[in-house]
Amino acid sequence: MTDTQNQIASVTDRAKPVAAGAPVVGIHFVKVRAVFVLGEETLLFVAADGAEQRVATHGGGILSAVSDGTRILTGGDDGKVVATSANGESETLVTDAKHRWIDRVALGPDGVIAWSAGKQAFVRTGKGEIKSVELPSTAGGLAFAPKGLRLAAAHYGGVSLWFPNAHAAPEILSWKGSHLDVMFSPDGKFLVTSMQEPTLHGWRLSDAKDMRMSGYSGRVASMAFTAGGKFLATSGSEQLILWPFGTKDGPMGKQPRMVAPYQKRAVAVACHPKQEIVATGFEDGLVMLARIDDGAEILARRPGKAPISALAWNADGSKLAFGTEDGEAGIVDLA
Repeated sequence: MTDTQNQIASVTDRAKPVAAGAPVVGIHFVKVRAVFVLGEETLLFVAADGAEQRVATHGGGILSAVSDGTRILTGGDDGKVVATSANGESETLVTDAKHRWIDRVALGPDGVIAWSAGKQAFVRTGKGEIKSVELPSTAGGLAFAPKGLRLAAAHYGGVSLWFPNAHAAPEILSWKGSHLDVMFSPDGKFLVTSMQEPTLHGWRLSDAKDMRMSGYSGRVASMAFTAGGKFLATSGSEQLILWPFGTKDGPMGKQPRMVAPYQKRAVAVACHPKQEIVATGFEDGLVMLARIDDGAEILARRPGKAPISALAWNADGSKLAFGTEDGEAGIVDLA
């Protein structure tokens, strides 16, 4: 990134502000509307014409949210898992018997959902059957494998790989430390976790071989695979870090690519759904678009008062939504 923001191309004038009114903890596009997940109770739906709809989904803080593009699944500190449709209708799917916090949620194939509470992870099948597994500690992250019904749960000491329909104990991929999030590569061959330390850890699933992915200046709070699965984009440093996953060995023995250098730390990333372009949000509120092939940059938002807390593209990559820790938000029209 050049020293002077005015020296690079900018689309900041295409941003339509959104008055979120509360910290934005997540963003998803559900069909044609952007949905801003607010820290307390509410989902804010914003249509293309700017029309807003606020939907109260929880009786307290929203701790986790995921979407498949047709609905959004949220977990709250009220012990509930709630599904909200594209038209804003909410349905409570689960209420924890002990009213524990729902720390993580995940969406799987054929209507399957997963969530965690305390040291347990749960899966509800499309037929409504609920199955559970005990974890070594509270789940740091949940993710379904791209193929088959297999759930990964990150926790202290590694990851548990669980087949809910099998009667066998989960397979444990061990690595010391606290694992805070987990993600399968799109081809299902690799598993990556972010950790409490400024590092990632990964495994090649065919042989459980470890992959150490270090060199960050801070904790990696955000990671996402590019559309073709060739790179894993990550926050956590004063540039966008891209790990190569285009070969059978993934990033083993390879150095990451680094683009969009900046004087502040990257705290959020979102990959374009069709092109190898990554939106990166920084701790001073700046948002930069970077093309992986040649490192070309476009400024999408100038610095603000608070760090970027969430970024999301719509399905065709024509809009980018952003939100900050202090409730500023917007949608950049790139069509």
